[in-house]
Amino acid sequence: MPPLATRPEDVPAVFAARFGSGDPAALAEVYEEGAVLAAGPGGAPLAGPALHAANARLQALGLPIEVRPRTVYATGGLALLVVDWIIEGTGPDGRPVRVEGTATDVARRGADGRWRYAIDNPFGTAPAGLPEV
Repeated sequence: MPPLATRPEDVPAVFAARFGSGDPAALAEVYEEGAVLAAGPGGAPLAGPALHAANARLQALGLPIEVRPRTVYATGGLALLVVDWIIEGTGPDGRPVRVEGTATDVARRGADGRWRYAIDNPFGTAPAGLPEV
């Protein structure tokens, strides 16, 4: 399992590797305590067990996530990351899967020097009404 990021620009790659591991507990470590996930455009943010359950549902597809960071703006212990991502392939039910977006995320450096998501907004500024996965 890759260690948590020591630089903000590495958070997406750590997320992708841990996502691909299929281990929800390993993925949960990429988030700081109290982090929130914007589950979809216009949706209420998820935190704690609900955040991790949402990620586990996507992990259960058994498909990797590809991440392509566009920009990382960091100051002090905060960073704004803009990241294109896609999950694509054949799901466990044999049906095609394609979920993608441009995330606008906030990461924070912890007391241990590791960077974790504080706000995970996977669909960025996409309009409301996207289909659920």
